[in-house]
Amino acid sequence: MKTGTPIKSTLLAIVAIATVASCTSGGLDDLPDGPFPPGVDHKQDAVSGVEVGQRLLNAGEYELALDAFTRAALDQGMTTEILTGLGTANLGLGRLGQSEEMLRRAVEEAPDWPEAWNNLGVVLMERGELAEATGIFRKAYALDNGQSDSIRDNLRIALAKSENPDNNAGQQQYKLVQRGQGEFQIRKTP
Repeated sequence: MKTGTPIKSTLLAIVAIATVASCTSGGLDDLPDGPFPPGVDHKQDAVSGVEVGQRLLNAGEYELALDAFTRAALDQGMTTEILTGLGTANLGLGRLGQSEEMLRRAVEEAPDWPEAWNNLGVVLMERGELAEATGIFRKAYALDNGQSDSIRDNLRIALAKSENPDNNAGQQQYKLVQRGQGEFQIRKTP
């Protein structure tokens, strides 16, 4: 019985070699780029850190978005778009104090940008400051000329909550949902 074992091993080795040889008929020279992964194309332009941050916000990766906006700030400075991105990422992480600070700076630097006002209103709604949030949503809605559905919906929710703040029947839970380029909308969770 022991004489058959080396023969089986030899046959298995021959089959394995034949299988490997059939996979690479011409050797490594026939591979287009060799066995190594492709390199970086240095001729193409790099993607903007702000764009990377926006994509990460869309994917719900707020911590990574915060890192991307921070790196973008090193290259471009603290622009209004970066401040809004940082504020929105902090909002997604539940860091309302930091978010409010960044968004207030953004609306000071660009007082005519409705998205920054909208996001600031969302932060204030989350903090329970209904009167100020309603005024900010009105300003964002006016700056946007009523074009954005999410700003209009946020204004409606703020007005409904401020008109009847004592209505605790069926306590509503809200969550943040991103809309477009850095806009957030408060929606009821099912």
